[in-house]
Amino acid sequence: MTDSSQASRITFIGAGNMASAIFGGMLDSGYPAAAITATSRSQERLDAIAAQYPVNTTRDNLAAVAEADVVVLAVKPQMMRELCLSLREAVQARRPLIMSVAAGLEAATLEQWLGGELPVIRCMPNTPSLVGAGASGLYANARVDAAQRSLAGELLGAVGLVEWVEEEAQIDAVTAVAGSGPAYCFLFMESLEAAGIALGLAPESARRLALQTVYGAAKMARESEFEPAELRRRVTSPNGTTERAIQSFQDAELARIVAEAAEAAAERARELSRELSQN
Repeated sequence: MTDSSQASRITFIGAGNMASAIFGGMLDSGYPAAAITATSRSQERLDAIAAQYPVNTTRDNLAAVAEADVVVLAVKPQMMRELCLSLREAVQARRPLIMSVAAGLEAATLEQWLGGELPVIRCMPNTPSLVGAGASGLYANARVDAAQRSLAGELLGAVGLVEWVEEEAQIDAVTAVAGSGPAYCFLFMESLEAAGIALGLAPESARRLALQTVYGAAKMARESEFEPAELRRRVTSPNGTTERAIQSFQDAELARIVAEAAEAAAERARELSRELSQN
């Protein structure tokens, strides 16, 4: 457990689901609640946070930033410019590590809005972080030191896997694979469930079987020494039912479909970056 008197003071600007998932995971990992502050414009939201987590809460962003070693920007991308400009003076006085979980906003843009010369880390967590099974991509600008990088990894590691990328453009790839990826998986689950119903299963049974099968396959892949391609080969008997189904997927060029979908997501991330930086 981190000593409260020595712990970095972390302020979350925005106390939505993703922010609360992160600091909730930190608390579960032993991070001291006294070192965490969450802010929101909504007193109702802060009351809900205070009822669930023993962290500090306030509606005063400037006061929260004035005491922070790390500021996590967790508001919608469209709100970020206005927020950053309002925080500029306080951030420049304190010069904390800035972490952003907003999609599409480049580190240089955030740094400029906040007055410049700041360590900035971009984070791309995904929605399974809400259940402690997230996959997050992180990128640090050149001003981030080793201790700050380690702390950022600790924060996001509290809700799942952390992968660092060395080039900021790779965050768009993280968005395409991990950020949007849960929706691809949900679509496959939905389609597998529908196929089961079409084959005569009761809807409730089809759903339970589809969800457990996807969960089990993911768990098996995570825990296996073999890569997914090898696991697939091992459960595909020659001339069997699985081989026939796999051939159908390959005939439909599933790999191409997935690649095109991921590229579409990455391109949209690049478009958002251009749009938001011009606001």
